[in-house]
Amino acid sequence: MWCFKDGEFVRAEDLRISPFDHGYLYGLGFFETFRTYNGELFLFAEHMQRMRAALATYRIKLPYTDVELKEVIRELTAKSNGEDGYFRLNVSAGDEGLGLQARTYENPTVIIFRKELPPVCREKSAVWLDTIRSQPEQTTRFKSHHYANNILARQEVPSLKDLEGFYVTEQGNVAEGITSNIFWVTNGRMYTPSLETGILNGITRQFVMELARSLEIPLIEGLYRKEDVEQADECFVTTSIQEIVAIRKLGAKEFKGCDGEVYQQLYEAYQKRIEGLRL
Repeated sequence: MWCFKDGEFVRAEDLRISPFDHGYLYGLGFFETFRTYNGELFLFAEHMQRMRAALATYRIKLPYTDVELKEVIRELTAKSNGEDGYFRLNVSAGDEGLGLQARTYENPTVIIFRKELPPVCREKSAVWLDTIRSQPEQTTRFKSHHYANNILARQEVPSLKDLEGFYVTEQGNVAEGITSNIFWVTNGRMYTPSLETGILNGITRQFVMELARSLEIPLIEGLYRKEDVEQADECFVTTSIQEIVAIRKLGAKEFKGCDGEVYQQLYEAYQKRIEGLRL
């Protein structure tokens, strides 16, 4: 696997970071995952807006422009036989030695990982997790290296390929999936948990909400309990890599899966946007 680290293209097996990197010592780092379609990045500007907001909050300077990062991704694609890929941009605070500091991090470690896209998944099942969704470190949840809560949840699920885990908060409100945002449909109305629950405001979540509004699908954000989801007609999750994935079963509850009317509308609209990249 080819990667990019601090200005150089390297093979994955040759990657090295300092043990004094504050991403390693204190978990101070952030990442974004995105993919290409026919070599073109999708929703890259939105991912970078969120990344830069996280970095600004923690005073980490990113030494590359979006244009420069796009060029890196093009080169990684070229080095991978021109095939579309899954990309992870990882920015950690950098080597600052032992001890917390209040200065701006001027020399972060910047890595872009590129790997093959996973098999297409359009439908799977879900379960309620025993692990409670943690609260974010700050007012807004970023995609940070503080991932222990997700790892605990992942240990409850045999395979994320076939099964998603749904969190609830300490207050019992429906939150999000281990690696996804949750939507459901009842009587033609589409629902999703509010950001008040502390969930990640997923880039694909935002995009699908935009699609729903353009299709005039009633969309409501709020605080919901498990039974609100279990009484729904449809349920689906969103991720940047797998797009929109229908949920067929949640425990004993069965949904319409890929046959859901709202799911089909959104999926078709999503694919049309992607086709626009390929023209």
